[in-house]
Amino acid sequence: MKKVIPVVVALVLILIIGGVAVGMYLIDKYSYSKEAADLDEYFQVSGEQLAIIMQDEMLADKALSRNGTCYFELSTVHAYMNEVFYADKAEGILLYATDVDVIRTVFGESTASSAQGSEDLGYIPAFIENDTVYVAAEYVERFTNYSYTVYEKHVQVMTKWESNLMAAVLKKTAVRLRGGVKSPVIRNMEAGEQVEVLEMMESWSKIKTSDSYIGYVENKFLDSQTEVEDVPVTHYQEPEYTSILMEGKLCLGWHSIGGTAGNDTLDSVAAESKGMNVIAPTWFSLSDNEGNFRSFATADYVTKAHAYGLQVWGVLDDFNYNIENNAGIDVYEILTSTSKRQNLIEKIIEAAVSYGLEGINLDFEKVTSESGIHYVQFLREISAACRNAGLVLSVDNYVPLNFNEYYRLDIQGVLVDYVIIMGYDEHWGGSGNPGSVASINYVENGIKKTLESVPAQKVVNALPLYTRVWKIDGAVVTDDSLSVRNTADFLSRVNAEPEWDEETCQNYAEWTSGSATYKLWIEDEESIEVKLKVMSVQNIGGVAVWRLGGGTEIVWELIRAYVEQ
Repeated sequence: MKKVIPVVVALVLILIIGGVAVGMYLIDKYSYSKEAADLDEYFQVSGEQLAIIMQDEMLADKALSRNGTCYFELSTVHAYMNEVFYADKAEGILLYATDVDVIRTVFGESTASSAQGSEDLGYIPAFIENDTVYVAAEYVERFTNYSYTVYEKHVQVMTKWESNLMAAVLKKTAVRLRGGVKSPVIRNMEAGEQVEVLEMMESWSKIKTSDSYIGYVENKFLDSQTEVEDVPVTHYQEPEYTSILMEGKLCLGWHSIGGTAGNDTLDSVAAESKGMNVIAPTWFSLSDNEGNFRSFATADYVTKAHAYGLQVWGVLDDFNYNIENNAGIDVYEILTSTSKRQNLIEKIIEAAVSYGLEGINLDFEKVTSESGIHYVQFLREISAACRNAGLVLSVDNYVPLNFNEYYRLDIQGVLVDYVIIMGYDEHWGGSGNPGSVASINYVENGIKKTLESVPAQKVVNALPLYTRVWKIDGAVVTDDSLSVRNTADFLSRVNAEPEWDEETCQNYAEWTSGSATYKLWIEDEESIEVKLKVMSVQNIGGVAVWRLGGGTEIVWELIRAYVEQ
């Protein structure tokens, strides 16, 4: 017996020790950790940085807390809140264009100025640091229907309002970094708190607290789930971008003028054109990098055009003077400078008013992708100036394709009165790629794509009163322009018999001469009629033609019928 007792004691001790070990293991495994998460690490912030909670997601972008004011990087504002803010780093200013004004703030100063005067905001609305522009959340709020709430290490931003699944917290518990009782604690919650349920899983749910901590809570602590609608923020009244539209359809004819003597051809082109209600002389062309332009305008031309019952919209382009004089004009340099844009806008408005024009037709064809945001700012500013002066603003555009999206037809559709699509040069001169100038699919797709962004009454399709004669001689491809008016005589001289091409909806001719083959996709009454029918079906705002003097009587009768239908 004496020998047994020590063995029993040893076994009991082993069992006790094992039980304690198992108990400690179970306690360790299933007990709730009280370890607090490192909030700097959780929000991924340091120093003055604030995490941005956009709706229910934490962004990689960071805000800044400085002198009691929350600031966003301008790129964040553009991406999530309001893309109208425009920074001119060289001139040290932040601009905000409305329908009739441009509000200006100088980086690091507290004043905002506009045509109505200056206002001291009591805080710095914008500053630049390490080449990054920061804009105060409060200043953004002046022009944007969004809400923000600043906390110690983060800022909650709401830009849209939806229905959310809300739940009540049953008893005191912790919000954890991840699902699991051992996950670090982000924040402790009291019974009765309301949380937004972002994702419900088997045992845990991803939630957002009322102060925008996002983490995980056990489902057993959640109750009374209900759908709750957010209340939209409506403190900012969006400006009304009024437009001046023609009664009925617009019919614009571009009058190509290469000098003041060209104004004398007004009588002949006006007499030939039927249904035209606007003439657009190519008078104004950028002439230097300061925002100045060359002008062929005369008051006599305007008086005579008005006598014909025509409005006059002067064309301002970015290429004619440059090509004619090899002037080295850099459109990017002009567009990126606020003072140069302003010089150009003030002078073109002054010219339009002094000559009694009804509108300005903007034909900027040399805008590069890197100039895109600056071109849009130019449109915002000239749009406001035209609206204040009572001038129609029309803008010429290429057929919209992926590579020219930076012309921003969606924004043009709001800002300007008419968005004109140059429905031609599908195969352009000098390209070495023979083909139609304006096949029906090219034209129709261009109109449909534009209508995705622009109201139909503002969309105008421009027709080509020309085509190209393509010459293929071995590997050498050249081309010459041929007007609709001269096409029939030309075909007679080369003894070519055209045939209708259903794919392009054009007559097509091909012939040989010597070692060369010639190809011609013809613009004539038949092709123009098909295009006009497509335009009629799409119920767009009108038609334009490039250029006056190139049409025939039958073509103009078709155009008039389209305009008057």
